[in-house]
Amino acid sequence: MTPAVLVLEDGRVFRGEAFGAVGSTLGEVVFCTAMTGYQETLTDPSYHGQIVVATAPQIGNTGWNDEDDESTKIHVAGYVVRDPARIPSNWRSRRSLNDELVNQGVVGIAGIDTRTVTRHIREQGAMRAGIFAGDAVTDVDTMVQAVKDSPKMKGADLSGAVSTKETYVVPADGETRFKVAALDLGIKFNTPRMMAQRGIETHVMPVGSTLDDLLAVEPNGVFLANGPGDPETQAHAIALTQQVLERRIPLFGICFGNQILGRALGMGTYKMQYGHRGINVPVIEAATGRVAITAQNHGFALEGEAGQKLDTPYGAAEVSHYCPNDGTVEGLRCVDVPAFSVQYHPEAAAGPHDAAPLFDQFVTLMDEA
Repeated sequence: MTPAVLVLEDGRVFRGEAFGAVGSTLGEVVFCTAMTGYQETLTDPSYHGQIVVATAPQIGNTGWNDEDDESTKIHVAGYVVRDPARIPSNWRSRRSLNDELVNQGVVGIAGIDTRTVTRHIREQGAMRAGIFAGDAVTDVDTMVQAVKDSPKMKGADLSGAVSTKETYVVPADGETRFKVAALDLGIKFNTPRMMAQRGIETHVMPVGSTLDDLLAVEPNGVFLANGPGDPETQAHAIALTQQVLERRIPLFGICFGNQILGRALGMGTYKMQYGHRGINVPVIEAATGRVAITAQNHGFALEGEAGQKLDTPYGAAEVSHYCPNDGTVEGLRCVDVPAFSVQYHPEAAAGPHDAAPLFDQFVTLMDEA
């Protein structure tokens, strides 16, 4: 057994054994309440720069396959689990989770009380942390100092690290009904897949794309993807969104894209105590009271409250959805321009399918434009 240590910014230390690659890693420690879908979680670009604690007690049962990745690689900075499965069992499994973590150089830790870690984060808030395994384990003061010297998540501009470098196209399934320019802030593979099912040809474009780049696609709509980091840093994406709104091009944003649309409309954002990360988060639509169980992954949120009416440079808008757990803004709808967004993940890989019809709403918006 190779010893490993999880060290938090406030000096809390958890000792266990190495899981995955041996070495050290630094990031913001957060917890994910999903009981399944760890492969999709680990490959979600929105987790870039974060050490993820799995609240489910046993992880790795189904191994690792070659079909369920949501991007080209694992993006988490580190992985914390309680009880890793010794032998994976699934007909699609090609290797164990531990083997894949080793293959991709991802440092993790196992054998610690993840429930205690989670309760600590809930009470003290998400904070910087480090995993040190093998020879990287030193004295506590040295490890704590390394954590304190690492960058904070607030003010972090991370989308450029996960965005595509070149535009690529995901064709529609069958006849192409619409073309969408998708700004890649950290998009997941299942998003253009869901669009393709609806006859949408998706042009996934780098985060630094200009309005001219978008217009060159001759899009019927613009999509703002999910992604990591602080939305306050995204001056370019916010300005680009404002240009799209001015031209009344149908726009749909999710997660990070919801925050960017909100800031483009003049709203503020703030860092949450510990965020929403999991596939079981309830959301209420303010107008109807309808509840959806959603997949979420965000540590920042828009300032506002359920049903709030907004007077923006682009006309009226409103807070369309909220989370009953804590009142967090979960969606926006513009009244005078064709734009809407949600804070959650309608592509839900992994997760429930309650929010999938939002892609149909986007189709309707483009159809009516």
